[in-house]
Amino acid sequence: MGGAAGEAMRAGVVAVFLAVAVSGAAAGTLPRFAEAPEYRNGEGCPAAAAGVCDPGLVHIAMTLDAHYLRGSMAAVYSLLKHASCPESIFFHFLALEAGAAAGEEPEPELLRRAVAASFPSLRFEIYPFRAEAVAGLISASVRAALEAPLNYARNHLADLLPRCVPRAIYLDSDVLAADDVRRLWETRLPAAAVVAAPEYCHANFSRYFTPAFWSDPGLGARVFAGRRRPPCYFNTGVMVIDLRRWRAGNYRQRIERWMEIQKEKRIYELGSLPPFLLVFAGEVEAVDHRWNQHGLGGDNVHGSCRPLHDGPVSLMHWSGKGKPWDRLDAGRPCPLDHTWKSYDLYIPSDGAVSPASGPALAASLFSW
Repeated sequence: MGGAAGEAMRAGVVAVFLAVAVSGAAAGTLPRFAEAPEYRNGEGCPAAAAGVCDPGLVHIAMTLDAHYLRGSMAAVYSLLKHASCPESIFFHFLALEAGAAAGEEPEPELLRRAVAASFPSLRFEIYPFRAEAVAGLISASVRAALEAPLNYARNHLADLLPRCVPRAIYLDSDVLAADDVRRLWETRLPAAAVVAAPEYCHANFSRYFTPAFWSDPGLGARVFAGRRRPPCYFNTGVMVIDLRRWRAGNYRQRIERWMEIQKEKRIYELGSLPPFLLVFAGEVEAVDHRWNQHGLGGDNVHGSCRPLHDGPVSLMHWSGKGKPWDRLDAGRPCPLDHTWKSYDLYIPSDGAVSPASGPALAASLFSW
């Protein structure tokens, strides 16, 4: 659908997502979570950090909202559990800034309290993100969830995080760590690279863009000419980003320019991923595939079960439609969803404690 009618439909979709984003906190409540075990630094870790600008910190950025909070909690738990220096990790959470009814706390504050209660010693900050910053740029996607404004918050990381933070690992909320994240943090970024991520050059790169894109003489292969390497698909749910180079190169504006072109002519179907590919494909510094065993949520339509790829695993990623918490609650889990369950801090309404919580955590329940 194009023209005014298409724009009206897309504006309506964005409005729906704004409503969904705040609905979990509209009544001043969030799901209940147990307190996670506390993890301490081992030998050889940096001295206690004085603040967010401490050079010994590992910086992890994630989005945070009521709908995906259960996934975020499990992700944080797994990252701390497998870290050699858990007290040296600083989490930067981007949360949608939305108005609260009279007498109610804004959602970012509710989320702050929930995270602090489950992780009392966690070093973190929450940065309010205005949906209006991207609402006018979002186009309809193959799956409605991909149109949520918070999906585009990662484009603004360099604007929101303190200037003293040199780089950040961006992670989606549907991941689990199985390795020490400091190894990913120490990825070398040569002078020509702004982003490092696992690449998948066997994937059909052309399918991420429409025939209209490839047939346009001003677009298509011409867009990727002259890059360091042939363009390959990479998943934006796991990235190491040099924030200083990002700012210097005005990369948010470059991504948004492609989003504006998408509004003029339909050149892709998959939400926030294709603009990243248009800017960075062929320029990404490759990371070992072990750091993004993605696709565990199936495709964007059916969300069917998928196994791990061959090779070692440092991070599992339930990208795709199927989320492990939804499939578990529905009584139709995939085999790997049981692995995710072992990190699930969620306390259901009947008060049953998940395997992740265990007896030591059963007494520590929180309700928001």
